[in-house]
Amino acid sequence: MPEFEQTLGAGALISIAVGAVALLLLLIIQFRVHAFVALILVSLLTAIIAGIPAANILTTLTSAFGSTLGGVALLVGLGAMLGRMLEISGGAQALADALVARFGEKRAPMALGIASLFFGFPIFFDAGLVVMLPVVFTVGRRLGGGLLLYGIPVATAFSVMHVFVPPHPGPVAAAELLGADAGLLILVGLVVAIPTWIVAGQLFGAWIGKLIVLPIPDGFSADAAADKDLNPPSPGLVVSLLLLPLILIFINTGLDFARVQGWVSKEAGWFQLARTLGATPIALLISVLVAGYVLGPMRGRSAVKVERILDSALGPVCSIILITGAGGMFGGVLRASGIGKALSDGLSDIGLPVLVAGFLVATALRVAQGSATVALITAAGLIQPAVQAAGYQGLQLSAIVIALASGSVMLSHVNDSGFWLVGRFFNMDVKTTFKTWSVMQTLVGLIGFALSGLIFWAG
Repeated sequence: MPEFEQTLGAGALISIAVGAVALLLLLIIQFRVHAFVALILVSLLTAIIAGIPAANILTTLTSAFGSTLGGVALLVGLGAMLGRMLEISGGAQALADALVARFGEKRAPMALGIASLFFGFPIFFDAGLVVMLPVVFTVGRRLGGGLLLYGIPVATAFSVMHVFVPPHPGPVAAAELLGADAGLLILVGLVVAIPTWIVAGQLFGAWIGKLIVLPIPDGFSADAAADKDLNPPSPGLVVSLLLLPLILIFINTGLDFARVQGWVSKEAGWFQLARTLGATPIALLISVLVAGYVLGPMRGRSAVKVERILDSALGPVCSIILITGAGGMFGGVLRASGIGKALSDGLSDIGLPVLVAGFLVATALRVAQGSATVALITAAGLIQPAVQAAGYQGLQLSAIVIALASGSVMLSHVNDSGFWLVGRFFNMDVKTTFKTWSVMQTLVGLIGFALSGLIFWAG
């Protein structure tokens, strides 16, 4: 692809970004254009107006779309298959019954959220959410009260673990760039993630769940009830099947952490094989194969019926995958046009304290291009010279990473693939997704930033 040098000023680029978001919302909300079509159209128009050369436009659109699908399609597809097997086998119902019996009906949202915090330590946000959804739907159908009452605590739990706590890629990369100790960052990240989840997930989820009562979806397939197993697996077996991908992924991320610390050599053959088996798509593939056998032939189902069950999981998530990819396309155009860089450069020149400047730069990058991980890593690179010059160490370095992570989840909107993923899985329209998911993400960012300030001051 030919080199592209942006000649428009920061003001013009920011105006283009604002106009693009406004047009997208107008098309989807007012004119009822399908989100997939609207995202492609606005991405194309934004690329043209921002001055991306005509020879680069198609490559920019397709590469951003493809890279997003590469990270999402396998996870959502395989996760939906695993969830479908648990749903049809009655495993989700068995686990839901066990959770309710253990914590009580009133504490069911908290129980789901706590389970998601544990699962969210090694597993990425989107994969964890997909695997937990059948349990969320089942508990919600049994107890009533609407989807958000149970879904928001779960989504928030996976979000705070993904953005604040190593071994997830964003905080790990930021720690490497800024020289923060990864072990200390894990402790600091947990100290921030847990109270943030209590407020943004548990308390906000309880409030918004009563304010906006969404119906519980039937599951990944409309005929789920007709296929349910009358002899469901034990809750222990269900937990084991849920933990299998998490253990494999945890091995993968743990080995990467060990590599960063210099404990193992990345050239070792066993290391490379173990990391491959623990990569999220491979871990989910292995889990689907194990679940297909354990919940299939071992329980009297024929291979033909297992194949039909797995196939039935894919149709309902195709729209989610495509819309998420188109959201990534829009974010990719905003990155390629230089809008994110224009925002971050303007903020970094103001002369604010490093902690505040880092938070604002990460927020600007998040708003401009959508990806929390990209915003966190890019912001860390931009403030790296200032951090090194100031000589920060220990807790203060960890606090700066947390501040950057907090900015990277602020103000989630239509260029964030997570916005569409959660919105479509929860069957919400754009307005409702703004009122729920976007508000929750902003709460996570504000609370995380406030706590990072306290930690920085204490350090």
